[in-house]
Amino acid sequence: MNRADDWPVLRTYDQDHLARIALPLGGIGTGTVSLGGRGDLRHWEVMNRPAKGYVPQSRFGGRPFFAVRVQPSAQVPTDDPVVRVLEGPLELFEYEGASGSTTTNHGLPRFRRCSFSAAYPLGQVFLSDPAVPVRVRLQAFNPLVPGDAEASGLPLAVLRYTVTNRTARPLTVSLCGSLPNFVGHDGSEGRCVGNRNRTRTEGGLTGVLLDSTGVERTAAQWGSLALATTARGQVSCRTAWLAAGWGTSLLDWWDDLSADGSLDEREPGGEEQPTASVAVRFRLAPRGSRSVTFLLAWHFPNRLTWNPKGNSEDLIGNWYAGQHADAWAVLTAVAPRLRKLEERTVRFVRAFCDADLPAEVKEAALFNLSTLRSQTCFRTPDGRLFGWEGCSDRSGCCMGSCTHVWNYEQSTAFLFGDLARTMREVEFHHALRDDGMMSFRVDLPLSRAQAFGKAAADGQLGCVVKAYRDWQLSGDPALLASLYPGVRKALEFCWIPGGWDGDSDGVMEGCQHNTMDVEYYGPNPQMGIWYLAALRAGEEMAHHAGDEAFADTCRALFERGSHWLDEHLFNGEYYEHEVRPPADPAAVAEGLRVGAGAANPSDPDYQLGPGCLVDQLVGQLLSHVSGLGYLVDPGHVRRTLASIWRYNRRDGLSGHFNCLRSFALGEEAALLMASYPKGRPANPFPYFTEVMTGFEYAAAVGMLYEGQVEEGLQAIRDIRERYDGRKRNPFDEAECGHHYARAMVAWAGLLALTGFHWSGVEKRLTLAGRPMAAFWSNGYAWGTCRVASRRGTMEVALTVVEGELELAEFVLTGYGVHRPSRRWKLTAGRTRTFTVTPTSGRSAAVRGRRRRTVP
Repeated sequence: MNRADDWPVLRTYDQDHLARIALPLGGIGTGTVSLGGRGDLRHWEVMNRPAKGYVPQSRFGGRPFFAVRVQPSAQVPTDDPVVRVLEGPLELFEYEGASGSTTTNHGLPRFRRCSFSAAYPLGQVFLSDPAVPVRVRLQAFNPLVPGDAEASGLPLAVLRYTVTNRTARPLTVSLCGSLPNFVGHDGSEGRCVGNRNRTRTEGGLTGVLLDSTGVERTAAQWGSLALATTARGQVSCRTAWLAAGWGTSLLDWWDDLSADGSLDEREPGGEEQPTASVAVRFRLAPRGSRSVTFLLAWHFPNRLTWNPKGNSEDLIGNWYAGQHADAWAVLTAVAPRLRKLEERTVRFVRAFCDADLPAEVKEAALFNLSTLRSQTCFRTPDGRLFGWEGCSDRSGCCMGSCTHVWNYEQSTAFLFGDLARTMREVEFHHALRDDGMMSFRVDLPLSRAQAFGKAAADGQLGCVVKAYRDWQLSGDPALLASLYPGVRKALEFCWIPGGWDGDSDGVMEGCQHNTMDVEYYGPNPQMGIWYLAALRAGEEMAHHAGDEAFADTCRALFERGSHWLDEHLFNGEYYEHEVRPPADPAAVAEGLRVGAGAANPSDPDYQLGPGCLVDQLVGQLLSHVSGLGYLVDPGHVRRTLASIWRYNRRDGLSGHFNCLRSFALGEEAALLMASYPKGRPANPFPYFTEVMTGFEYAAAVGMLYEGQVEEGLQAIRDIRERYDGRKRNPFDEAECGHHYARAMVAWAGLLALTGFHWSGVEKRLTLAGRPMAAFWSNGYAWGTCRVASRRGTMEVALTVVEGELELAEFVLTGYGVHRPSRRWKLTAGRTRTFTVTPTSGRSAAVRGRRRRTVP
């Protein structure tokens, strides 16, 4: 194991690709501040809401930044100190403004050369300048450890600056961080009133606590911030800058630091946002290096519900805020275990990066984990995880852990199983009515969970599949016992009069609201295959629950529906939508029409029709992920994916007409939402000309599962080339808002290429039957597996890095099975080596007690 500060790197961005980089630093459900590509701190989203572009600034000019002062130790009169803000050069578009540049810290001298390296959550900025006698590396992160949501949910940013002396003589160096006290104002709302900064020295930390005596204690903007260093020795602090205008405040700070590298206190001068500064002064030997760590923490407990109604129920709170009294308490609790948290984070990232997967697959999976840390996600005080669909610039976008969007993401279940379970519990215990209708947006507090009162066909059925997936990953019979009654109700709801499958023939013909934000009428592949996946999941769960009659019902409907879709919707190239207006629109069951679709169901517009939809096989994808097998003819699946590649992919979009939003432009390559090679309806579903990464990933990963590897990888590569740091932020894939949850389906790319599947119920681990160095995680444990071919057998080294794994069977799909004479229990740090010999005949990896056999 390398040193903790020897960080793995997945992608490096040169100076021409830094402008849009903003790596979120913060824990799951805590909010974040982002590390910019040039080393600045931007998007201060720590106060319970998005705040894109917000950088706090005090009335007298104080703003967040870090600076370095360098001077030869043997001082002579001509040896003036060199002072630089620890940031790279500004982009050309930042030069202009009505009064000159308005970019934060525009007037401070900076380093001429900069690059950025990342392997999320690890971000590194490299700064150098021929005129500066030192070079600087900034390492920034927040702990991220699979299976440990608490360690991954800390409200802080760790910033470690390593300064290297490029000269042959000793230097005196100071590093200084500054932060205005903006408690009370979140970038959109609130006022700073009675804010104060106080110096603290405790537990090896020296710094400043920033809080308020005047902000209302129930406000979403009330709380505290803290800036501190773990450095020993010459540490100085300011609790205020000089209260003076016309740039005098900044000038005073500059002169103070420049004089001797230490800070002198200034008296507070009635500033609403007093700026705090912390400086560390040290000697640096010739050619030597030294690291200084700064910690930035926050604590804002008063999160409001999605749509506040102006009453006491609006305040729902934050889980993280209940773990510490204030921001300084966060630092004193974390500092003693910071090295261990870093080691665990680096161990995870290195194991992931060392897997022999294509770089674009690793980047898509790992970088999209940042969404879990953004304001898209939060945890209520009971520990439950909730999510918007994404984030607008100043508010969450599309409330309620929307099931038809969150169906796609796979990161939570495979990395934080306990958090995924809380989402299933909300869906089946709170959002589900007694008649089986699941509100696809859950209101908060949970006493209002069913207030939205509308059902989405894909959302509800996907939740059934996820219930099966999460039960399998956990292996917990209590989870099945808890969820199964709701699962049965949710499926039975499909068969109500006027429902999705009102004639109970295994085909969804009814009014089907879905993730395209419209209602489809008539059988279609997107909803129909989701239905088949839910029936298969229901069948398997019913067997284990001892409900054989319901299992038989699900099986029969699955068989009929599967054959019908293959026979009637597959056109030889892909599956089409057979539009069937309802005979009597008034007979559509209550709760199925949301109102965003066709105004006239008797002659509906906004239909898919004969289009080739990019994610018509999303149900099949989740079936593969969950180990449920093929839902329709495998040959049809493969031909459909080939058709999506043939008809929907564009090498460039300069000649492409798009009637709605643009998430790709110009010469960028992408998969369109739909194409119409066989004729187009006059007014198809609204997004058909768009490009959205979550849907592209779903199709691409489907291709990987079907052996269309070159096409699948190119589709993923197309996405990541669009999010290249120059045009877009690599850590913010947008759809309806920033940090869109659907894009976390990218984690399934790892599952497809490694063949990973874990059944905690059967204690069976499955990988593809080929040599590989794999990373695996089941949401509760994680580790590596190395498979090598030797003398006609496969030699396996299975390692559990964290967590515990009880194993009864190890399968290499298409190759062979290893069954220990008795179950193994592998604990953290343990490795088992064994040999798998070839097995003749059909692979034992085929599962599903009565899965349909398709030639």
